[in-house]
Amino acid sequence: MIHAQFDPTARQNLAVRAVEAKVREDLSWQQIADAAGLSVAFVTAAVLGQHALPAPAAKAVAELLGLDDEAATLLQTIPTRGSIPGSIPTDPTIYRFYEMLQVYGTTLKALVHEQFGDGIISAINFKLDVRKVADPEGGERAVITLDGKYLPTKPF
Repeated sequence: MIHAQFDPTARQNLAVRAVEAKVREDLSWQQIADAAGLSVAFVTAAVLGQHALPAPAAKAVAELLGLDDEAATLLQTIPTRGSIPGSIPTDPTIYRFYEMLQVYGTTLKALVHEQFGDGIISAINFKLDVRKVADPEGGERAVITLDGKYLPTKPF
C-alpha cells in the first residue's frame, strides 16, 4: 500500500541518519544510486526526503546504508516536499523555479559539495541558457542550463 507523510519530521530525521551513514561508510551519492538502480539526482533527492523510492530501491538503499526495515519502509512513503523554508513567490513562472528548488535544492547542494568541495556556484561569473525542445511524448520541454563558476571557500 502507498502511504504519504503528513509531518515531514520523520523523513527529515531519516535524512540525517542516512547522510550520517553515507559519511560513515564513505559512499558517494552515485554509489547509493547504483544500488537503487535509479538516477543519482532522484535517489539523492529521495534520501534527502524529497521523493519516495520504489520498494526494491528503498530496501537496497537501506541495506547499503545499514538502516533498518523501518527506514526502508519510510523511504517508500510519499514525503511532504519542500526543503527550503521562506516566503513563497507569487508569479507563476518564478513559483515553478521555487518549487524546483524546494524539491531539488538540497540535492543540488549535496551533489555540488561532493564533487567540488566546500564553496559556491557563482551567480556573477555565470551563464544561463534556456532552450525549447520537442518532447518525444508530445508537446514541448524546457531545457535550462545554469553554468556558474565554482568558487571554493578559502580559510582565513
